[in-house]
Amino acid sequence: MQPGQGNDEQGEGVSPFLAILGSPAARFLYRRLSQAVVVMLVVVVGSFVLLQFAPGDMVDVLAGEADLTAEQMADLRARYGLDQPWPVQLLAYMGRLASFDLGYSPKLAAPVLDVLLQRMPVTLTLVALSVVISLSVGSFLGVMAARRAGSLLDMTISTATLILYATPGFVVALGLIFFLSVKMRWLPTAGLTTVGADLRGMAWLVDVARHLVMPVLALCTSYMAIYARLCRATMLEITSLDYIRTAWAKGLPERRVIFTHAFRNALLPLVTMAGLQVSALLGGAVVVETLFGLQGMGRTAFDAVMERDVNMLLGVLFVCSFAVVIVNICIDLLYVWLDPRVKVAA
Repeated sequence: MQPGQGNDEQGEGVSPFLAILGSPAARFLYRRLSQAVVVMLVVVVGSFVLLQFAPGDMVDVLAGEADLTAEQMADLRARYGLDQPWPVQLLAYMGRLASFDLGYSPKLAAPVLDVLLQRMPVTLTLVALSVVISLSVGSFLGVMAARRAGSLLDMTISTATLILYATPGFVVALGLIFFLSVKMRWLPTAGLTTVGADLRGMAWLVDVARHLVMPVLALCTSYMAIYARLCRATMLEITSLDYIRTAWAKGLPERRVIFTHAFRNALLPLVTMAGLQVSALLGGAVVVETLFGLQGMGRTAFDAVMERDVNMLLGVLFVCSFAVVIVNICIDLLYVWLDPRVKVAA
């Protein structure tokens, strides 16, 4: 063995890993993650400061429910640190947050993180199903309308999507409850599972699915219309480009031209809209969760506002903001996979 040969072999073994770490995609990910840390700090500090301007606190709510004396109220404020100046409270909260401690909810008598871990799956399930269904159905309707532009099918889809877009989600929810639950008695009105039913396995899954049908439909109808109209407009623009005409001239099948060459490029604005939908649904599911009696993140935030439970509200804001930041990073990376022409900045 020549001197230095072993070091060369070790260097060759390490170089692929170093190449990955030094790739433009990795540097882009590092930069976005560092930006995410700054964004989360701004969200946490901004949310905390804004909540200080809200009238009253949790002790006032407890006093109204339990008829506490002034001394008892002072003791409670001292116990939970509410008697300290807000900068001191902020520093204490940031210190707990650094150790993944979101605080304690006196109203629910449980750590905030435990409560959110119990209720987060409900909202995440609603959001995931709403995004998948609205994106799939809306894209399909948009492609069908674009393929038959100007036809009766196109006018029917455009009219239906316009009506769905103009109808508020809570109106759709109330209409579904009245028709499918009250009149037809096909679906349960509220809750995630049937009360008192000890179901297991597939029976439990079917029961949960029946409870989620109306909330998911209420959340995804307006976005379904947005995806359909956006996909139609994008497909009409793309199908007029030269490379699509070349594909037709080569005699490629219609299915391949539409879905392989045109639809993949039309996905970019749809993916952008999907990221916005996730952000909107995480923060706007409170109405649907309240109407259908679901204990998710939106309902938890609403209850925290009404009860002045600052720790719980800050925990909901932190978790939802973190989820939105991660989703947007994933959307940016998805651009590169969908369209190789998109390059990440080094």
